[in-house]
Amino acid sequence: MKQLVIFDLDGTLLNTIDDLGTATNHALRVYGYPEHSLAIYPKLVGDGVTRLIERALPEDARQPETIEKVRNCFKEYYDEHQADLTQPYPGITEMLHELTSLGVKVAVASNKYQAAVVSLIRHYFPDIDWKVIEGQKEGIPTKPDPSIVFEILAKCPTRKAKVLYVGDSGVDMETARRACVDSCGVSWGFRSVRELRDNHADNIADTPADIVAIVKRPGLELDA
Repeated sequence: MKQLVIFDLDGTLLNTIDDLGTATNHALRVYGYPEHSLAIYPKLVGDGVTRLIERALPEDARQPETIEKVRNCFKEYYDEHQADLTQPYPGITEMLHELTSLGVKVAVASNKYQAAVVSLIRHYFPDIDWKVIEGQKEGIPTKPDPSIVFEILAKCPTRKAKVLYVGDSGVDMETARRACVDSCGVSWGFRSVRELRDNHADNIADTPADIVAIVKRPGLELDA
C-alpha cells in the first residue's frame, strides 16, 4: 500500500479552468490584446502562469517585458477572483478523507504560484491534513522537472516505492517518471487519456475512488 500521495492541483483536485481563463482574458483585455474562448484554456495551462500568459498572447507580443506586465495583471485579478467559479471535482473531498483515514499522507505539487496554491487548498480543503503544499517558487524549476517532488520528499520522507503521484497531464506523468515514483493519470482533467498514456502513465483513474483502490493495491517492494 502507498504511504504518500502527491497531487497536482489544477485539473486534478480542482476544476480551475474558468477562473484561470477569465483572469487571463482580463489581463489581455487591459493591455488591448485579443481574448480567447474559455474552451481554449485547457490547452494553454499546465506549465505555470508565465507559460500560460506567453501562450495566450499573440506571437508577435511575446517579449519578456510584455509577458511580465500581463502576468502581473493576471495575478492581481486572480488573487481576488480565484474562487469565483472553481470547484473540487465530484468525489475528490471524499477521496481525500478516505485516504487520510487510512493513514496515507497527502501533499500537493503544482506549477501554479505558491500563494495561490496555498490559498486554494486552504479554502476548498480546510479539514484535510496536508503534509506539504508546494507551488511554483522562484529559483525552483517547474514540472516536469522533478525538483518539486524532491522538495516534498525532503519534508515528508517516504520511500519512493511507497509514493504515488496523481495528475491530469503529460507534464505530470513525466514529472513522476523523472522522480522515479509511480504515476496515476486522471481522466476528468484538462488533458486527454491518450496524452496520459503517451506519457507512460502507470495507472489511469476514471473516478476518485479509483485512486483509493490504486493506493491500497499491493505492489512489488523495491529498494527506492
